[in-house]
Amino acid sequence: MDFGKFFSKEKTFRPKKKFQQGTMRYELHKKAEASLNSGLDLKSCVALPAEEDFNDWMAVHVVDFFNRINLIYGTICDYCTDESCPIMSGGPKYEYMWCDGNKYKKPTKLPANKYIANLMDWIEMIINDENVFPVDPDVPFPDKFLPTCKKILSRLFRVFVHVYIHHFDTLTTIGAEAHINTCYKHYYYFIVEFKLVDRKELEPLKDLTERICH
Repeated sequence: MDFGKFFSKEKTFRPKKKFQQGTMRYELHKKAEASLNSGLDLKSCVALPAEEDFNDWMAVHVVDFFNRINLIYGTICDYCTDESCPIMSGGPKYEYMWCDGNKYKKPTKLPANKYIANLMDWIEMIINDENVFPVDPDVPFPDKFLPTCKKILSRLFRVFVHVYIHHFDTLTTIGAEAHINTCYKHYYYFIVEFKLVDRKELEPLKDLTERICH
């Protein structure tokens, strides 16, 4: 299926973060993308390739998931408003409050669209910070790199929760169900492969995960 119709430029939530051509991480990104598009089992696609650096593999995937989830949310953001989604939730049992230690120093209730906008701004700031995501291959990754990636991936999961539970009918209507399912499976296999997100965090989509990922 041609996803261009609903993943149109004007629907994109924000510009994509890109790797600079010619860099080692760009080549790794292309390798990962090629594996993903080749029809290989998604579980095998997430395994660390032989002789590749774990941190580089992690950086490539965090950026890719940021871009892909951004794109998915961009397709339904017109339907996610202060009125339709006054809280960032995943059904009646799960509610998420925003805290970034900067503008929002304490956990704060926000409408889902504002929560997700703040989340994407926060992630974008981190992945553009060379003190966390070094660009120069001679600069080592800092100790805080992996914990930061875990936090990013944990918070990105909440976007899946909200979109699946509150906007799945819209995704189905525009024909994007298969795309979000593939993206979620890729994300899920990756975080499980490297034990990146606490199992308790994954509870809101437990039934869906059992249905499409096992």
